[in-house]
Amino acid sequence: MARVIAVANQKGGVGKTTTAMNVAAGLAKAGRSALVIDIDPQCNATSGLGVTPAPRHPLVVGKGLADSVVETTQKGLFVLPGSQSLADADALSAPNRQRASALKQQIAADLARFDYIFFDCPPSLGQLTRAALGASGEVFVPIQCEYFAMEGLSQVLELARQTKARDNHRLEIGGIVLTMYDPTLELAREVADEVRSYFDGTVFATMVPRDVFVSEAPSHGKSVLDHAPRSRGARAYTELVMEVLDRE
Repeated sequence: MARVIAVANQKGGVGKTTTAMNVAAGLAKAGRSALVIDIDPQCNATSGLGVTPAPRHPLVVGKGLADSVVETTQKGLFVLPGSQSLADADALSAPNRQRASALKQQIAADLARFDYIFFDCPPSLGQLTRAALGASGEVFVPIQCEYFAMEGLSQVLELARQTKARDNHRLEIGGIVLTMYDPTLELAREVADEVRSYFDGTVFATMVPRDVFVSEAPSHGKSVLDHAPRSRGARAYTELVMEVLDRE
């Protein structure tokens, strides 16, 4: 059975898409089959892995999802591409309590062959993120080591708790990922310590540093693991992947 993980945070620019892409890429390098489902209308995960966005989003066209999966240039790494269609974005964002259940059924029927499935959620706590949480077994929450990190973290964790209580009893907090960490900044160290003091074992030990190679890799349609395998960012995401595998 696939391990289905929503990568979510309502704040933009915290490394959510980057984390989904690079953890999936690292798992593929470790011999697992990994799929990234792009439900963010910006389609950054799609283009960042070298795939062209779809004219219509596969979740709304009414055919099997397996027919829309695209393999990237990296063996074992696949994308269900997003769409920049405004009509599709409106359709996916419309309130619908049945969407999570239908999505879960589609995954079980069409995508069971994958070991890992990641939802790259939009930077909001709207209907798309709620549907992804309702269809997932876990949620990973990337947070930037900055002043407002705790505020954003508490909101997405509360939504996860509500989803677990009402719609998806198997949803768990899979882990909190500290991103864009700069050890030379006292504030970054303070935020990291505060998050660990509140959430302890939920926080991954690996902290992803600020690294220009992580930022520029998507412009080449690659993960940082392929673009700059010896960079600090690549090493950090490799260590994070090892932690994810340890939690199987």
